[in-house]
Amino acid sequence: MQKRNRTVAVIGAGDFIGGEIAKKFASEGFTIFAGRRNGDKLAPLVKEVEALGGEIHARSLDARKEEEIISFLNDADKHAPLEVCIFNIGANVNFPILETTERVFRKVWEMACYSGFLAGREAARLMLPRGGGNIFFTGATASLRGGSGYAAFASAKFGLRAVAQAMARELGPKNIHVAHLIIDAGVDTEWVRQRRVEALGPNALDDPDLLMPPASVAASYWQLYQQPKSAWTFELEIRPFGEKW
Repeated sequence: MQKRNRTVAVIGAGDFIGGEIAKKFASEGFTIFAGRRNGDKLAPLVKEVEALGGEIHARSLDARKEEEIISFLNDADKHAPLEVCIFNIGANVNFPILETTERVFRKVWEMACYSGFLAGREAARLMLPRGGGNIFFTGATASLRGGSGYAAFASAKFGLRAVAQAMARELGPKNIHVAHLIIDAGVDTEWVRQRRVEALGPNALDDPDLLMPPASVAASYWQLYQQPKSAWTFELEIRPFGEKW
């Protein structure tokens, strides 16, 4: 592993996508700053990254709080220049519209849109003086279309996509690559598997090619990072080959 004097911040370093992103970039020599609510849950990820020979700093982080985002990214940048910031918070919930409370709608928006704005703004604040960097956002099918029961989630993901697009237009000419990755599929997690069985019955998992492996998402982020600035992608849609769209 070639060590790099650069950090990658993963905001929303959960057990699946976020964890795989952290491991991928760590395996490429970057120091990882991983943040999630209940930071004690990052202990297994820390062990995995260190087993790879990588360096990781795990933190409890409520990305909805401006002061916590500022502190988290500043600490990453002080350790070594912040090269990549990946915002990976989901907040996927499904409620019929009459059961979507004000609290649910507001909290989903805070987690999936507002906190993305905070992360992107503060990452840009650190990257602009150096004249370069990468800011990536995780999107979903709901970023493009609202489904039944997804008024809260889709509105937040629509909003995050708009934030990312506006940032890409503003920051691209300043040598900061802003990209929005749309995962147009269910991700292969225990929670998604349970939901598919509940919704579609016991045969819902018969076709393994309909779920997205988290490691494939991490590989897509690595590909985005490696793109030459003469051919940057803003929006990348990924889905398993078995997915109908």
